[in-house]
Amino acid sequence: MTTKRSTTSTAAVTTVATIAKKRVKDWMSSNPITILPTTHLGEAYRLMSERHIRRLPVIENGVLVGIVTLGDLRSLGANTDSDEALKTQVDAALHATPITVTTDALLVDAARMMLQHKISGLPVLSTTDQSLVGIITESDIFRAFIASEPQ
Repeated sequence: MTTKRSTTSTAAVTTVATIAKKRVKDWMSSNPITILPTTHLGEAYRLMSERHIRRLPVIENGVLVGIVTLGDLRSLGANTDSDEALKTQVDAALHATPITVTTDALLVDAARMMLQHKISGLPVLSTTDQSLVGIITESDIFRAFIASEPQ
């Protein structure tokens, strides 16, 4: 009984140690779908539904200005065909100056940031020019964790 527990603990430590060395750039989704602040809520909701995504970075003049989530849009009624959803622009709902991470950040640091701020994804910025190059989500971190498990 003690041997099995010891083996399980050793495997868990090995998995954590392996993940601790991984970088965001190796697990992020590159070239994320983005929208403009002038995009209407209904259009943003439709895009998320069609692409099966839960967050959209908002870009203006090539610069990240915010992020909007599926939950944000639902709470504003964007999942309906109401006049309000069709007229209201995303800039009324976005989280301005979102918390971000760079491509060379450790995956574990990105996970800590998500836990600390109670968010499920982070826009990823280039270390050279701070342009948006990707997005890292809880699902990406789960994939890294599973891939690191000893078989």
